[in-house]
Amino acid sequence: MAKLKVNICGINFQNPVMTASGPSSQDADLCIAAAKGGAGGIVTKTISVDPAEVPRPCMANINSGFMNVEMWSELTKEQWFEVEYKKAKKINVPIIISIGHTAYEIKELAPFVKPYADAIEISTHYEGTDVTPFIEAIKIAKREFDVPVFMKIGPQTDIKNIVKAIEDAGADGIVMVNSFGPCMSIDVNTGYPIIGSKTGYGWLSGVSIRPLAIRCIYEAYQAVNIPIIGVGGITNGKDAAEMIMAGASAVQVCTEAILKGPEVYGRITRELNSFLDEKGYKDVNEIKGFAHKKAKERKFRTYSIPPVVNYDNCVKCGTCRTSCVYKAITVDGKLHIDKDKCFGCGLCVTKCPKRALKMPLE
Repeated sequence: MAKLKVNICGINFQNPVMTASGPSSQDADLCIAAAKGGAGGIVTKTISVDPAEVPRPCMANINSGFMNVEMWSELTKEQWFEVEYKKAKKINVPIIISIGHTAYEIKELAPFVKPYADAIEISTHYEGTDVTPFIEAIKIAKREFDVPVFMKIGPQTDIKNIVKAIEDAGADGIVMVNSFGPCMSIDVNTGYPIIGSKTGYGWLSGVSIRPLAIRCIYEAYQAVNIPIIGVGGITNGKDAAEMIMAGASAVQVCTEAILKGPEVYGRITRELNSFLDEKGYKDVNEIKGFAHKKAKERKFRTYSIPPVVNYDNCVKCGTCRTSCVYKAITVDGKLHIDKDKCFGCGLCVTKCPKRALKMPLE
């Protein structure tokens, strides 16, 4: 079995799969259930000075992913200070306490949070591309806490400059990405928005935002030297490996745990371990940032090279033929790719259920 232990800012995690701040860590009981389910670290649901007034309905599973208007914790800060943190602290895994959203609120909450935090995660609640709120929140948190401070940010276009500013402000790590939005989905049977906010808008998370999260992590890894904790659409061990290859030191899981329960953390960890064993890796840290090394090996080109067929794996199911808009593939006793028609788009490679097709580098 591969080694799964990771060390982030001096904190030891038995595995790199954590909860994410949200409904799946909304109180101590769910935090405990997550630890029992195999989570290597716990991130509690974000608290603020006042509890959130959450619109209802506030979550929806839709075809394109998962929508929510969850905001922050609906529990009072006193409930967290007096009950939830004390109970959760008995868990034998690191506890990262999420707080928000402004520098003022962080200063108000800090004295009560200090006794329970192995690290702090700051949520600034979708501040856009203006880094001022990030910097103000980080500076006050670094003054108030003597544990690592991580800044959680949403998906951005100017990611390199934003994360560099966060690093320069003193953050010990970055968590990315938060859910994406605002977005909207309508129930065509009733005409009502599915989400019960005043506008009907919500925020998108789950599998649909993973490619967006991967891009953000990939770019951030090129810009900063502090660790990145990845979050956004992880459903299995290979998803976790992908995020780590993009540059994450560890990952957080939220939507999958909401949909399938706290056992997902252990399942994802086992699947990650199986993937590492299958590929011959001895330590999960070996794959961190691996995609950056491989990107240097690929030559940019605009001409077509057809995929290579592994006939031992091919079961002639015809999936590749059906999805080939260039009509370059035939399956007549044997799969054949017409080199003159093939555009080299690569879709068939990603569609093949048996990994019988491979896109060559040259």
